[in-house]
Amino acid sequence: MLSGFKNAGPAVFVTAAFIGPGTVTACTIAGAEFGYALIWGLVVAIIAAIVLQEMAARLGVVGQQGLGQTLADSLAGSLWKWPLILLVIAALYVGNSAYQAGNLTGAALGVAAVTGNNDSISLYAGLIALIAGAVFLRGSYRLIERFLVAVVLFMSFAFITTFIVVKPDITSLFKGAVVPLIPERGLSTLITLIGTTVVPYNLFLHSSAARTRWHRVDNLKAARADTIMSISIGGLVSILILSTAAASFFGSGASIENASDMAYQLEPVFGGSAKYLLAAGLFAAGLSSAITAPMATAYAVSEILGLKSGTKGTAFRVIALSVLAVGSLSVVLDLRPLEIILFAQLANGLLLPITALFLVLVMNRKSLLGEQANGWFANIIGLTVVVLTASLGLRMVTQAAGNFGQ
Repeated sequence: MLSGFKNAGPAVFVTAAFIGPGTVTACTIAGAEFGYALIWGLVVAIIAAIVLQEMAARLGVVGQQGLGQTLADSLAGSLWKWPLILLVIAALYVGNSAYQAGNLTGAALGVAAVTGNNDSISLYAGLIALIAGAVFLRGSYRLIERFLVAVVLFMSFAFITTFIVVKPDITSLFKGAVVPLIPERGLSTLITLIGTTVVPYNLFLHSSAARTRWHRVDNLKAARADTIMSISIGGLVSILILSTAAASFFGSGASIENASDMAYQLEPVFGGSAKYLLAAGLFAAGLSSAITAPMATAYAVSEILGLKSGTKGTAFRVIALSVLAVGSLSVVLDLRPLEIILFAQLANGLLLPITALFLVLVMNRKSLLGEQANGWFANIIGLTVVVLTASLGLRMVTQAAGNFGQ
């Protein structure tokens, strides 16, 4: 893993983004409630993510365009331009601002599990926000990339070591990975697992970061290797978290609502090392997502509006820091506006299939991609993923709409 990460690139941003507190919590609950049964859903999600993210990286490397810029150019003069642009901005800006509170809180809970001080969550979250803000203000693209590589490595080490300490049942793990089974009441959890892995804003983030990192067609091989390696490692971490929860709590009757609960309850059974390792992983997951969510928003919004989108650009930094500030304020003031979060879920549920379909269509433009445009096999795989994301997006919209007014 260490040797592979020496040449890691933009796909590490994607891994850092989707292995956040939401994914850690979803995997923890899935394992505690349903054992190893839903691991196959993560395998499907990982494959879908690799397919879409490879296309996003190819757009950035070969087309030298981010997805936000491509979307804006494609809609020029169209009646659909501003409705779709407003949807993208709402889903990314409002959504990531709302979710940023969860990223910071998740990282703070990891710190609290180590210190034993649950009364200082807001303080910890504020300090973590300052770290993320300093990265944006001081960092070039390469510095941010190296920082996130270090965080992902640390996070991976923490979760892998926790897995080794707990010693899950390997046979059950492999069975759960290859046998599609949806336990009673497990559909909603399965959808959550897929929805936290296949994320629309990662497509904007990856294409823009790949364009920044690589500038020649002959870099495409490196970009593909980076995509497969980084996302596979992220998927492996998700599977290990789920398996750790399954081995520790499935059938035990323990009340597990998030990864912080799991960290505390691991200590009496497996010793303090398990608690501290899991808490460290949760901290790293929150910190990495607290950086990548504002980055994705800044790349997409600045490109769509025709602003300078580099990490050192003023517009990029203002957008990224404003997303971080809103999330920080929500934590410090203990604000959790349900309507905003539900709106974000609705917008992301709509954006996911639209973005995936648009990406597949763009990848067929020989005028933009030349010989690297999609062939029939890539289109079949891509459209299959589009159907999956459309089903997932519809379910997300239905769930969020059903919660309004409750």
